[in-house]
Amino acid sequence: MRGKKYLFLLAAALTVTGTGCQTASAPAAGTATGSETAAEPTTAAETAKNNETECESMQETQQDMIAEAIAQETASVEPETDNSQEFVPEEKAPTAEISDVIPGKYITRRFTECGTVEKITYQTYDYFGDGSEIEKYANVYLPYGYDETRKYNVLYLMHGIGGDENEWGMIGDTSRIKIIMDNLIYNGDIEPFIVVTPNGRSGADFADKSSDYNSFYEFGKELRNDLIPYIESHYATYGQSGKSDYDMKADRDHRAMAGLSMGGMQTINIGMCECLDIISSFGAFSAAPTSYKAADIAKTLDTQFPGEEIRYFYNICGTNDSIAYQSASGAAKELPQLSDRFRDGENYMWQELAGGHDFRIWYLGFYNFAQIAF
Repeated sequence: MRGKKYLFLLAAALTVTGTGCQTASAPAAGTATGSETAAEPTTAAETAKNNETECESMQETQQDMIAEAIAQETASVEPETDNSQEFVPEEKAPTAEISDVIPGKYITRRFTECGTVEKITYQTYDYFGDGSEIEKYANVYLPYGYDETRKYNVLYLMHGIGGDENEWGMIGDTSRIKIIMDNLIYNGDIEPFIVVTPNGRSGADFADKSSDYNSFYEFGKELRNDLIPYIESHYATYGQSGKSDYDMKADRDHRAMAGLSMGGMQTINIGMCECLDIISSFGAFSAAPTSYKAADIAKTLDTQFPGEEIRYFYNICGTNDSIAYQSASGAAKELPQLSDRFRDGENYMWQELAGGHDFRIWYLGFYNFAQIAF
């Protein structure tokens, strides 16, 4: 529902709503509470002042929590890849598996048989504002040997509340996403596919990282109407949504969506609960606090998409993640018990391990999801 979308990232942990503050009802005048003696009734002006003070305090707490989420999300937690000498590749061998750590073989930069990264510009609209046309940017990873005569699957990879299209670092040869993809493809662990990292804010001020967070919740329109059609009309994909009379549902198994934190929320709330008719695989890495609860997800899917199968839903979160563990587990951990559309070990996985709200978890999530997305 639209009202539910108009919440800040951490509103689920607070009693602040998008339209103001909620306060507990005051006891009736002259009524004792427990063993306490009833207080004299306050004036309307005093009550309003108290409510205003409480609201301001809650909003400050909320902003502090958002700032903490951004600080954790943007903190450097990994050493830089050592590129001082050329990597001597091992014999090609598909040894990747779903694990709790990325093997060194898959995070060591390659200097041969590498993919490329390019920046694109596409037209979309100010969906959070007046609907005017705007120009946005995204980064695209193309696998080694990219061939216009072939057809490729596409993964749309979303950033968090403190980032943009560059947060995953997919902007050059030292990109960890590129390195992981290059190695998975080189060793034959996966079929080559395209990765797209867009900006998840669907508003005219998308470049301002401090802009209204509610623009994140409008991304489904941009994804369906603008971004996917652009990618499929400019690259060699299974989908052909740039062509007239094309039904995007026809190639849903060739599209996947994943994201970290706020991008994990978008993957669940938007990718799965709004776009299941055109996307079939999903990866949520430390999904943010405004992610739908498991019961809401199950109900939405049964109501909106009764006939669409979920190819895979992968989840990962650190058990020490004070920002997202509660919300991520609340969104996904119990889904197999609530809906037979999620079958643990078949098309569903919940992975938790020691870790916080950072890229140690998210790069591992990408490594694992890349193996099962298609």
